[in-house]
Amino acid sequence: MNLTPEEAERVTEGATRKSKWLPSLYIQVLIAVAIGVIIGWRRPEMGIAMEPLADGFVKLIKMLIGPIVFLTVVVGIAGMKDLKKVGRVGGKAILWFELMTTVALLIGLGMAHLFTPGSNVHASVNGLDTSILDKQLSGSRPHGFAEHILAIIPDSFVGAFTSGNVLQVLLVATLTGTALAGLGERAAGFVKILEQFAAGVFGIVGIVMRLAPIGAFGAMAHTIGKYGLGTLGSLAKLMATFYGTALLFVFVILGAVLRTQGLSIFKLLAYLREELAIVLGTSSSESALPRLMGKLEGLGCAPSVVRLVVPTGYSFNLDGTSIYLTMAALFVAQALGVHLTFGEEVKLLLVLLLTSKGAAGVTGSGFVTLAATLSATGSIPVAGLSLLLGIDRFMSEARALTNIIGNAVATIVVARWEGELDLERARAVLDGRHRPP
Repeated sequence: MNLTPEEAERVTEGATRKSKWLPSLYIQVLIAVAIGVIIGWRRPEMGIAMEPLADGFVKLIKMLIGPIVFLTVVVGIAGMKDLKKVGRVGGKAILWFELMTTVALLIGLGMAHLFTPGSNVHASVNGLDTSILDKQLSGSRPHGFAEHILAIIPDSFVGAFTSGNVLQVLLVATLTGTALAGLGERAAGFVKILEQFAAGVFGIVGIVMRLAPIGAFGAMAHTIGKYGLGTLGSLAKLMATFYGTALLFVFVILGAVLRTQGLSIFKLLAYLREELAIVLGTSSSESALPRLMGKLEGLGCAPSVVRLVVPTGYSFNLDGTSIYLTMAALFVAQALGVHLTFGEEVKLLLVLLLTSKGAAGVTGSGFVTLAATLSATGSIPVAGLSLLLGIDRFMSEARALTNIIGNAVATIVVARWEGELDLERARAVLDGRHRPP
């Protein structure tokens, strides 16, 4: 059973079809977010108690990410049959990811220099309470180049699916898909079985997505209840700078990229509004990964390209996280009065080009990645990250939203680059003249 774009869209959304009396999932999530903000604001203790609702939804999605990435990448690579094409598409994707990641890092660095969000904080390392920070960063994370490479290799084939590391699943899937593609017709039957499994997993995703409004409500109620709206005011300059930079990146940089493809960033955002609402509510771009793949196939991107580029992008193309990393690093330096030399900033960028990979769209991953980076460079005290604890969750929404938009644009670009984008169909879908079944 080959999943055409129409079938992928139908499988992804089939189980989330709304009853006639229910609003769309997009409206449901927005309403849930609004209610969560009110509950967290007016009843903080009740809001904090809603955390299990958010954690439960995200855990359900994370439970499915490993199988989704494995099945879609394997089927995508095996479906290409031509291993040269697999290498060509993968190479183009990695090249684009590196380009956009570098641009995002540089923009974050430049905006931090321009607006100096930490210049008026005047904090001291000795006066910081790092007890919460120590708890937040209790998990180990590789620091050096060799450690990062070795961390991609799972201890066992099955271990890749239990480690929670998307890169390990991606490695296993790439090897499996390449092997099956090399076998040609001898593996055709097995590939069809994997396609059927993929259809079943996407069906499960559809069922789980019905809980998206509950997860969004729990996440927002807990965040507002725990940190309070007052927290936003204390570090408003940093948040405003970061959100403004993320908007600049999306509408100017990614918008210009789409214009070269003859498409509109505004129409693409409208097309992906339900996925963006889910990401906004849960602060995790992973929560919308399955639906994003279905939407991009429905838009006219070849399934084989979507199934290879999107999962890879979730580990290698984190534009929002990249902006956050450089901006937050300079904020901490400015707040602590640490003056970085040009060489130290270059070193910071080079380390971030490595550590930003694999910080998949799970809430808080950007924060942990930043800690690993500061520890590796040694020029900025890691203890300074305690200044960000109160607002990191509020900033994670912008990170996740920028990440998912960046991956959508990347997939469109690679598909067009490869001649695997039905441009007329894409324009018709974005204009509302054609709706995928």
